[in-house]
Amino acid sequence: MSGGKAPEKAFSVKDDEALPETDGTLRGCLREVVFGTRTFAGRAFDLLLIISIIASVIAVMAASVSTVRAEHGGSLRALEWGFTLLFTAEYLLRIWIARRPLAYMTSFFGVVDLLAIIPTYLSVLFFGAEYLVVVRVLRVLRVFRILKLLTYVDSAALLKQALASSRQKIVVFFIAVFSLVIIFGSIMYLVEGEAAGFTSIPISVYWAVVTLTTVGFGDITPLTPLGRSIATVIMLLGYAIIAVPTGIVTAAISRSEARTERLRLQVCDQCGEDSLRREARFCDHCGARLE
Repeated sequence: MSGGKAPEKAFSVKDDEALPETDGTLRGCLREVVFGTRTFAGRAFDLLLIISIIASVIAVMAASVSTVRAEHGGSLRALEWGFTLLFTAEYLLRIWIARRPLAYMTSFFGVVDLLAIIPTYLSVLFFGAEYLVVVRVLRVLRVFRILKLLTYVDSAALLKQALASSRQKIVVFFIAVFSLVIIFGSIMYLVEGEAAGFTSIPISVYWAVVTLTTVGFGDITPLTPLGRSIATVIMLLGYAIIAVPTGIVTAAISRSEARTERLRLQVCDQCGEDSLRREARFCDHCGARLE
């Protein structure tokens, strides 16, 4: 509709990553700084926030060490309350400037922001609750906004598509591996017995999983020549098995990339050439202008 007022952009918070446009008011300017990363002030705010989060987590971890707590307990306690008040003010500020406060409060980062300040207040009533503030480390996930890692969303979607397309093969693979570890575990239970630590079939299956995945904790080891021979076969088989899911996913990624590349091509209406780049303006085959 010409001459009509453009509808206001809704503030939809998804994991606290929405970036509403500023409307020129104080709240709008603060919103641009707190929720946005397009400005220097916004990036600086997130950087200072991350530094504060890391410092607060370090302070809590230091307070859990008895010798440090005995010498600097009062200072660390005061520092923790200072960080808590700072994060409380930041949380309330986000609620005030958000276009949809409830959407922010119920988003992933909104919940984490709340969980980051509750433990210190709970410590007044319950001893030891202050150590739960290590949940603040989750808020460092905001660093992805500063590093502009959102540009890799397409690659993440491609990986998700590849995993989805190969899920049946992966399920069959895990069923086969599950069958193998049960078989090998049962055999080792019969061959080695309780004297070598294979006290039951579940314990033997656990050993087979550890051996097949080449982890090798060493808490249970075969003692007989036959058992060691079987273990050697399982180890060698493990190296071959590890390559299977990698190959499945790699092939699926290649197919997804090829399919995505085909979707990016355009077709010439004049000659029918169908391998033209999406950004091309003229046909490479006949020279006609592309729409």
